[in-house]
Amino acid sequence: MFDVYFQNIQAALWNKGEGLVVSGEEAKLHMMQGTGTLVFPHVASMTPQMKMVCMQNMQQQVKLQYVLTQAWTALTKAGIRPVLMKGAGLAALYPSPEQRTWGDIDLFVGKDQYHPACAIMRETFPKALKFDEELDHYKHYNLIADGISIEIHRVSISFQHPIDERHYARMEDFGMVKGEGLVVSGLEVMVPEPTFNALFVMLHSWEHMMTQGANIRQLMDLTLLLHHYKDRIDRQRLRAWLKALHALDVWHLYMWMAVKYLGLGDEWLTVRGERLAVRGDRLMNDLMAGRMVAPKEESKAYSNRLARKWHTMQGRLANARRIGQYSPAYARHMKAETLMHGALRLFAKDRHWE
Repeated sequence: MFDVYFQNIQAALWNKGEGLVVSGEEAKLHMMQGTGTLVFPHVASMTPQMKMVCMQNMQQQVKLQYVLTQAWTALTKAGIRPVLMKGAGLAALYPSPEQRTWGDIDLFVGKDQYHPACAIMRETFPKALKFDEELDHYKHYNLIADGISIEIHRVSISFQHPIDERHYARMEDFGMVKGEGLVVSGLEVMVPEPTFNALFVMLHSWEHMMTQGANIRQLMDLTLLLHHYKDRIDRQRLRAWLKALHALDVWHLYMWMAVKYLGLGDEWLTVRGERLAVRGDRLMNDLMAGRMVAPKEESKAYSNRLARKWHTMQGRLANARRIGQYSPAYARHMKAETLMHGALRLFAKDRHWE
């Protein structure tokens, strides 16, 4: 079943065929993996459910575009320079933008513009629901306007290890400062610089792999990004960044999956071998089966501070062991990161949310 599933994705992704045949089980997979809106328009006889999925996505995009325009206009009018991440910026790389679902709006503003941007969003959407506190250790501030989630990012990715955090901050500064213009449904926006965007899209997907689960749509995003910007991505810089973040082996896994399963150009697969193939196939199979979710920590109320921190550390080490079956190199980094973070937090004061 997976063979036909990926054949249909490749046909739709690269505009190589119409009149696709999708079984009921495959349709469920497409909806679970976020690939239905790409494939269903190419199906010879769309079922009512397939038509509904595509129609709902188009209606949602109209709503998202309206809220994005309001948010973008308000921020730029106030002199704030946002950068659009994920969502609409990546949808522009698809054969048709409506073939990529996006459910929220992610705007990077950076640490200096973070608090002013949050205030402007509250003024622009006074009736919005607000869930996140505007705190400096959070990755983003979130509010929901007219049913659309808007995330104002002070950073694009969070890291536990302070060295990783410093390395990535420099990469992020490069990628956001050198962002480039893109027109999304008539609205002129800024998106990250292509080399950094490739790094970010992969790391964002990997973050999901390590925590709450990922999907094939995220791999499609990276595949199309690499294909579209293949002559502009600085591969030497990208490799150096990946090595600095201990993520080069993870990148090779993604390239294996993108080339084998999604039809990305073979030139992106710079490392080959049976071990990589076994690990890449294992990762893909677990992703398709919905098994890429971190072990659920047993909820316990510890009155003893040391016991609470020990329990948290054991959960993170268990997750590192899980990741080790896909990338032993990154799992070793996760373990070192967990031990260092645990040691630092052991001698620090408790934060109010702990």
